[in-house]
Amino acid sequence: MANGAWAEIREKFQAALALSRVELHKNPEKEPYKSKYGARVLLEEVRALLGPAPEDEDEDERPQAEDDVGAGDSAPGLLAELVAVEGPVAQGAVRLAVIEFHLGLNHLDTEELSAGEEHLMRCLRLVRRYRLAPDCVSLYIQAQNNLGILWSEREEIETAQAYLDSSEALYLRYMKEIGSPPLDPTEHFLPEEEKLTEQERSKRFEKVYTHNLYYLAQVYQHKEVFEKAAHYCHSTLKRQLEHNAYHPIEWAINAATLSQFYINKQCFMEARHCLSAANVIFGQTGKNPTTEDRDMSQDPQWMPETVDNIGELDLDKQSELRALRKKELDEEESVRKKAVQFGTGELCDAISAVEEKVSYLRPLDFEEARGLFLLGQHYVSEAKEFFQIDGYVTDHIEVVQDHSALFKVLAFFETDMERRCKMHKRRIAMLEPLIVDLNPQYYLLVNRQIQFEIAHAYYDMMDLKVAIADKLRDPDSHIVKKINNLNKSAMKYYQLFLDSLRDPNKVFPEHIGEDVLRPAMLAKFRVARLYGKIITSDPQKELENLATSLEHYKFIVDYCEKHPEAAQEIEVELELSKEMVSLLPTKMERFRTKMALT
Repeated sequence: MANGAWAEIREKFQAALALSRVELHKNPEKEPYKSKYGARVLLEEVRALLGPAPEDEDEDERPQAEDDVGAGDSAPGLLAELVAVEGPVAQGAVRLAVIEFHLGLNHLDTEELSAGEEHLMRCLRLVRRYRLAPDCVSLYIQAQNNLGILWSEREEIETAQAYLDSSEALYLRYMKEIGSPPLDPTEHFLPEEEKLTEQERSKRFEKVYTHNLYYLAQVYQHKEVFEKAAHYCHSTLKRQLEHNAYHPIEWAINAATLSQFYINKQCFMEARHCLSAANVIFGQTGKNPTTEDRDMSQDPQWMPETVDNIGELDLDKQSELRALRKKELDEEESVRKKAVQFGTGELCDAISAVEEKVSYLRPLDFEEARGLFLLGQHYVSEAKEFFQIDGYVTDHIEVVQDHSALFKVLAFFETDMERRCKMHKRRIAMLEPLIVDLNPQYYLLVNRQIQFEIAHAYYDMMDLKVAIADKLRDPDSHIVKKINNLNKSAMKYYQLFLDSLRDPNKVFPEHIGEDVLRPAMLAKFRVARLYGKIITSDPQKELENLATSLEHYKFIVDYCEKHPEAAQEIEVELELSKEMVSLLPTKMERFRTKMALT
């Protein structure tokens, strides 16, 4: 090719890249893709100047994605040996493939997915035989990554995964068999003196692989294969730090989100490490970000979990648990920590310094729990300061709920029942003001959460006051009044929660939605129990309370008979309800007989 023609090709290609990088908001409002279309014209001109594809590449051939995905690059039927890019035919094929790749990205950017797929498939066909060569491996992986994204957007997750798996396999094979930093696709249109350094090539290739892992994490998240999603997410975050290719805020969000997976798996050391790393990286937000990776987080679904009696520490088991702790530390610190560790050098030290503030092991007594509580309260206070109720309503409420949860857990370790009551009272004091001004139409879910939580706090306080009264020989009227008031308050908020489930005609649903089934059944069960706990000297009133209690227990039993799937959600409560449905009528009959005799 003449030097003049080649200079024109290079110039047009560089101009096309420059236009492709123009941000959409810099285009005219009525022509948001103006720069993309301009880049496309230049790329098509370059393709025309490069000439037709090699004779053995049929431009009209339908894409055969199964040739390139799903089997792995070392499987039978695929070229196992390295085919070098040598000679004008091979060089011409690679250059055309680069143009097809950029045309594919261009069409994807302008939401023309089918055209984008066609160009990317043509790119793969042109360099398939050279895909393991340093000249082409990065190009091939990037084309497959983008096809993976495309098919994921079409919600064809299996196809998307096949492309991404193939990319991962190709990267691993290349690094094992060759290992030298491969060419970046843009280098095929650069003069020799402008080619990238080995270091820059390596950086770009590793970034391509990091993106591959990131997309695989999303695919497995979509498929609800959470173990693999977490693995790929963790690998992505680790590599972003290693190659200094991350946006601090989004990295911190993704690390904090990953911690929730580890918490649910009760892998508290891993969760602590993720949160500590997120804390440290978030502190870098004053620095300029190098890349912008999308957020992998998802909002967790709310599901309240409660118990129906006063939780007590088993003091006899504390010494046994302490003996087991040393073994647990020795086994886990050396193995698990290495597997999850983020960063090296100063960054690693900074993360460790945050980790050392809190043990990942469960506390065994009040003092250990109090240490965790105080640290948690410190972070909650910082979060409250940022997420003010004006402007951050939902976030502020979630932070307050976290604060309430800290008191709830600390109360479990408190042996003094009066002090436990005060902790639950603190929870109520911080939660009740939240729902005063909340519009239930717009904040229905939040209202339900808080109503249920307040009800449960009153419920716990009532149980504690009953336990305190049981230890007294002759509880005075003040204690009795206090118990009844707490009972009444708990009942009020449970009923508000249950009423929120009614339709616009105030009718309670015949079929309760899966997302609120367990809390609704728990609320019914507790209201039944609360009616049975009301202290009254009026026999008629007590009989009425027992009848109302029976009515709620029967609701639970009848509902589970009609909807057997509900029984799995409340197995313990259902058994107790059946028992009460059997016992209460006899008790009520004895009560009536006694009333008649007096």
